[in-house]
Amino acid sequence: MRIAVLSLSLLALAACASPEARLRTGLVNAGLSQSIASCMSERMVDRLSLLQLRRLGSLSSLKDKKISDLSLNQFLRKVRALKDPEILTVTTSSAALCAFR
Repeated sequence: MRIAVLSLSLLALAACASPEARLRTGLVNAGLSQSIASCMSERMVDRLSLLQLRRLGSLSSLKDKKISDLSLNQFLRKVRALKDPEILTVTTSSAALCAFR
């Protein structure tokens, strides 16, 4: 019985990745380098709410595409379509600051 409870606890913990880790993984999967994705996710998680992070993650049109295949204007148009100026501001400022680190 103890083993079952321990196993379920470990599975529950594994399923609960931190928002920063999920965002970092999403950015890496989208084609960003590990260092830029880490920098951006750290900044963005501190500045956006969980709801905003989920909305950003809901950009289904960006799934299976590499950010490098999109122009900056196309990417910003997708983020702007969320109609949340804070998401747009935090995303663009994070990308700019982290690119020059």
